[in-house]
Amino acid sequence: MEHLIPVINKLQDVFNTVGSETILLPQIVVIGAQSSGKSSVLEGLVGHDFLPRGTGIVTRRPLVLQLIHVSPDDKETRAADGDGGTQEEWAKFLHTKQKVYTDFDEIRKEIEAETDRMAGSNKGIIEDAIHLKIFSNKVVNLTLVDLPGITKVPVGDQPEDIELQIRDMCVKYISNPNSIILSVTSANTDMATSESLKLAKEIDPDGRRTLAVVTKLDLMDAGTDALDVLCGRVIPVKLGIIGVVNRSQADINTSKNIGDALKDESSFLQKRYPAIASRNGTPYLAKTLNRLLMHHIRDCLPELKTRVNVMAAQHQSLLNSYGEAVEDKGQLLLQVITRFASAYNNTIEGTARNIETSELCGGARICYIFHETFGRTLLSVDPLGGLSALDVLTAIRNATGTRPALFVPEISFELLVKRQIRRLEEPSLRCVELVHEEMQRIIQHCGTQQEMLRFPKLHEKLVDVVTALLRRRLPTTNSMVENLVCIELAYINTKHPDFTEASLVHRTLTENLAADAERRSSKQTIHEDKELPVMNGPGSGSWRSWGRMAKGDSLGPDSAASSQPNSISNSPLHPPGKTTPQKGINLLPEVPTDATARKLSTREQRDCEVIERLIKSYFLIVRKNIQDSVPKAIMHFLVNYVKDNLQSELVSQLYQTNLIDNLLMESEHIAARRREAQEMLKALTKASHIISEIRETQIW
Repeated sequence: MEHLIPVINKLQDVFNTVGSETILLPQIVVIGAQSSGKSSVLEGLVGHDFLPRGTGIVTRRPLVLQLIHVSPDDKETRAADGDGGTQEEWAKFLHTKQKVYTDFDEIRKEIEAETDRMAGSNKGIIEDAIHLKIFSNKVVNLTLVDLPGITKVPVGDQPEDIELQIRDMCVKYISNPNSIILSVTSANTDMATSESLKLAKEIDPDGRRTLAVVTKLDLMDAGTDALDVLCGRVIPVKLGIIGVVNRSQADINTSKNIGDALKDESSFLQKRYPAIASRNGTPYLAKTLNRLLMHHIRDCLPELKTRVNVMAAQHQSLLNSYGEAVEDKGQLLLQVITRFASAYNNTIEGTARNIETSELCGGARICYIFHETFGRTLLSVDPLGGLSALDVLTAIRNATGTRPALFVPEISFELLVKRQIRRLEEPSLRCVELVHEEMQRIIQHCGTQQEMLRFPKLHEKLVDVVTALLRRRLPTTNSMVENLVCIELAYINTKHPDFTEASLVHRTLTENLAADAERRSSKQTIHEDKELPVMNGPGSGSWRSWGRMAKGDSLGPDSAASSQPNSISNSPLHPPGKTTPQKGINLLPEVPTDATARKLSTREQRDCEVIERLIKSYFLIVRKNIQDSVPKAIMHFLVNYVKDNLQSELVSQLYQTNLIDNLLMESEHIAARRREAQEMLKALTKASHIISEIRETQIW
């Protein structure tokens, strides 16, 4: 399994080129409090001083460190990653490309310079990582991430929330389920107060990927030791606890080399912790980390392979959606126009590829407007709305002129029913408006295609052309709908098949009235009219009275026949006890304008009922006609016309030689996204090849 870590390093290199963090690669993340000895642990693993030193926070950017074991006879690696020389150890930074570093002091200076360049020179921190690869025959294959030390108090130009920033950075890295958490704690502090262990436990509560390192074993107070801690009796850690001895500041100042420091560490452990000396120390830590990382990679590799393949397919699909580079612009323009027109028509017909599930749109919304919105609005129009009994009576009287009518004049019915039919025009025109708005809205629904985003100027022109076409059809459609209402007003067809019954009732009533008048005339009997309340709507009166009228029974004498010529002051138009104001020599009472100023006689009430019922019957016929014909007119003059002529309109307006180049000018945003998708797809394809080279037998 030794070859697994180099595979991960190769994958790391692949994804570093695209700056992607979408693939969570297995790696060891080092966290610890400030001055807990993290840098000394890493230098012990490498065998060289190469990290910045100083007081306060020194590591201010994540350092992704790849340790690559190179055997002395590995000429291929030296030729590919080195400078082809005979050096045993060298290093390379990602940001300096192919520059090779053989002096580890120069590596430290480059880390400091790159940190200051990006994070400033006064203790600020940033999340952009420095990538460093160290090739040596003295290291084991490892991939580590060194993070800034957890601190409490801001210094320099650090923000007040520096503690929170560092914590968030640590959480971001250790939350990677494919990472191993290396928690560093110094032995001269209480393990129960370890910030790194506390953070690791929050993210990895089961401790399955946490390894603890106890540093500075030689700095513990006299008379104390870390035996209980190292044996896991204080705070158990599933992957184990390993103790190491760091170089002191004096050793660093005197440039004590790592080799001598490792010898002193071994002697100290044998002397102070002989029973567990073999399970502690920097060499044992390196081997343990190597073993844990290999096993962790082995466990993560199947899922990693699946993840890479899935993302490759996704980015291939994304790249396809951005389209290839434009070669034949004329052909492409025609294709885009055709696809847009098809998408528009399919949205109306309900055959669109991507059907909305959250709301009605397109043809379904138009259908809803026709049969729900428009239909309910028409049904809510009262056939007798705004028409009082006095209005009906006034129309009857005005239609008779100077002669009192024996029968109810038909012209009064015609005048009144036309007045009611006109009320259907406004909701009909509103229906046209709603359909027009929905067809305008469909444009944006079709404009969500990737091609529309790719060519914004073309999209803008498509919208303009369709909008103009819809606007051009709107007056024609409105005119047709207005004409439908005018047609109904032009001829009141009292011979309509559905109106026959109402006409028969009217004829029966008038015949009964004539017979009743004849009987009164022969008997020479005068009857006083009964005073009845005003009828204000279609529900007034009694269905029993209506039935008696239909059978020919008289409901009462005519009030006009019973009024006395000399009793003007006692007439219903002029109640007794009230003084009539004098206007010159005109002694007639004023005609009442309010229905409450008088009561209707039996004859007047009967006439009003006849007219009201005829109006209602005929109005319902017309309303049904309008409810049926208006949607048909809108479909023919607006919806279907636009569907049938949309593509030809777009071609005639847009397919012009002087416009093609401008219309197909690609969006910079889409061009950049295509480049990113191409680079990512290339990296994923390469990563898939790297992983596929590993055989299952080699893994296990």
